[in-house]
Amino acid sequence: MVEIPQTELPTVKAIYKHYEDTKSDFRRAHLGASLIGKECERELFYTFRWCSDPRFEGRLLRLFENGFKEEARFVKNLRNIGITIYDKDPDTGGQIYCNSFGGHYAGSLDGAAIGFPEASKTWHVCEFKSSNTKEFNKLVKDGIEKVKPLHYAQVQQYMSWTGMKRAFYMVVCKEDDRIYAERVYFVKEVSDLLEAKAKRVIFADVPPGRIADDVDDFRCRFCDHRGVCWEGEFAEVNCRTCAMVTVVEDGTFTCGRDGEVIEPINQRKERDCHIFIPALVPVEATDSDSKKGTITYGKIVNGPGNVLSKDLARAMRESGK
Repeated sequence: MVEIPQTELPTVKAIYKHYEDTKSDFRRAHLGASLIGKECERELFYTFRWCSDPRFEGRLLRLFENGFKEEARFVKNLRNIGITIYDKDPDTGGQIYCNSFGGHYAGSLDGAAIGFPEASKTWHVCEFKSSNTKEFNKLVKDGIEKVKPLHYAQVQQYMSWTGMKRAFYMVVCKEDDRIYAERVYFVKEVSDLLEAKAKRVIFADVPPGRIADDVDDFRCRFCDHRGVCWEGEFAEVNCRTCAMVTVVEDGTFTCGRDGEVIEPINQRKERDCHIFIPALVPVEATDSDSKKGTITYGKIVNGPGNVLSKDLARAMRESGK
């Protein structure tokens, strides 16, 4: 009998491709509290301004799906032992949503609960995660603040927004289904620093400085924005990467050409009036004209009636820049 080659079968490829074809838009309208613990403010700026599409492969998208399944399972587990938990907002039926800066900075709780044996009369922010064995064992040994600083920052911000003074953090090990739980105390100084960081990032006109001086620094190696930040790639063309757009404290974006508020659905469009924030172009700008809404790079003019942003990378390649 001829041995069947152990390659990835077309059926598996089709499953993964379906995930890629039907993935949700990577462009969140807000800077998420789940990300604010990241060290690099430039990375956060690029994320908020939709500079790069992560383009996750189907296998990873399927893996992310498991996290959502575990959230529902944790809610069921807690209710089964008599804990009162709200995983939806009773008024809206949607997620429990909190925000600052008019919604530019926001997040949604996995739950709000009371009745834990550890402190039965105290309301807790709930955050549920899953982990591989290696990271799970680290958590058991050293706890959330040291091992998962992003998660620690996330629950600190949620406690600040909701006024709760405790969080109940739960993690399931994907390999053997062990559960780790930790009660986290609210630290106002930490949440204040996180909110200040969010404000700096959201209202910055240009990308903040890099966290590292070397492209091979481990903190940059797997960043979604490595191409734009280090490798000379151009940012995505949308209103948030346009030099004519202003972030307003009421939660809106306004266009400098007409002063109008740009609705979130329209911010995603690739418009011919777009001109890049110069710091997002891997060539130094040599001139600009605010009346015409153009920026010049050598002999190449980026803006309406000239080289459109969607064609700028090709034009610069052809000119040898």
